[in-house]
Amino acid sequence: MRTGRRTVISAFLLSAALVVAGCSSSETGNPNAAGEAPKEGETAAKAKIVADPAPDAKEVEVLKPIKISVTDGSLTEAKLTNQEGKEVKGEIAADKLSWTATESLGYGKTYTYAAKAKGSDNKDVELKGSFSTMTPAKQVRATLNPVDNATVGVGMPVSVKFDTAPKDKAAAEKALKVETSPGKVEGSWAWLSATQVDWRPKEYWPAGTQVTVTAKLFGVNYGNGYGRADVSSKFKIGKNQVWKVNTPDHSLKLYKDGAQAASYPSSNGKDADPNLNTPNGTVIVMAKEAVGDFSNPRYGYTNVKKKWAVRISNHGEFIHENEENRANIGKANTSHGCVNLFEADAKAVFDVAQIGDPVEVTGSKASFPTTSDVNDWLFSWDKWKSMSAVK
Repeated sequence: MRTGRRTVISAFLLSAALVVAGCSSSETGNPNAAGEAPKEGETAAKAKIVADPAPDAKEVEVLKPIKISVTDGSLTEAKLTNQEGKEVKGEIAADKLSWTATESLGYGKTYTYAAKAKGSDNKDVELKGSFSTMTPAKQVRATLNPVDNATVGVGMPVSVKFDTAPKDKAAAEKALKVETSPGKVEGSWAWLSATQVDWRPKEYWPAGTQVTVTAKLFGVNYGNGYGRADVSSKFKIGKNQVWKVNTPDHSLKLYKDGAQAASYPSSNGKDADPNLNTPNGTVIVMAKEAVGDFSNPRYGYTNVKKKWAVRISNHGEFIHENEENRANIGKANTSHGCVNLFEADAKAVFDVAQIGDPVEVTGSKASFPTTSDVNDWLFSWDKWKSMSAVK
């Protein structure tokens, strides 16, 4: 934002002040609306109205605080209107010494203000003027997940993605806020890539938590563009259920509120080949498909469709039905990384699993790479906090 000098104008300098550029403030002590100098024998009004930004300011940033204030008097009227004539929301302070805008401005707009005040000498003064806001060369769009009204599992992170990597990540992160009820949940933001920042709790979410995410990104200066729009979301944390696979046990277990609620025989990734293990680590249920395509030409199988597919990573792992592997389910690990179940069990898991449910895998030779999605729970808490851009 460009900043000009502070311009103090009396009645006979009002017209000159209207050509001062920059995001400075401007004053006037006009005794009348016409801006005429005091007549011979008259004294100038004591009250002075100050506007910030100044009349005729250009390239004003849309998040700049807009204020009109008065000295040696009290405001009787103050308003700001846009180029369509709509009044910008604002409030006169209780002491009547200032007016402040309470809503953001728009890009590339012209705004006109008008204010009146009565001085301590009982003389009326007024100020009129206009200024224009900047038009960014680049506006950066952001999206937010989970979306409104979603119900998700206790491992679900909050994710904000930008269509252009913000140069000033701290500025972007400072505009993000997570609120929880009924109680406060400890958590932190972490940048998983140049374009994605996630918030996850230190521990799994408490079941039933109501979450409100506010991303006040409109007008934020990222150093290589400005925020295009605010985004927000309100969602709920569902049941506390965690899926656990200890690969040598050949089973998938469901825990609800910390207690085992079900166990299903499974055949997991091949033990002897780390590239085909079901990797160690905590991931989450990402998506569900009634029929999934598991073709993989690299390993010589194509047009392979399996029922009740529950995706747990973008690394290639699913929980799904595989009746063709029935002989090994519950007995041996022979898959290429997926958790194979009997069809009836796969349907039961599919029906119960929530997007965001944690899936904890142990007992394998290999671990999930931290480049896979969703990888939030693959980092220690200390490492996670260190990935925040706000220090």
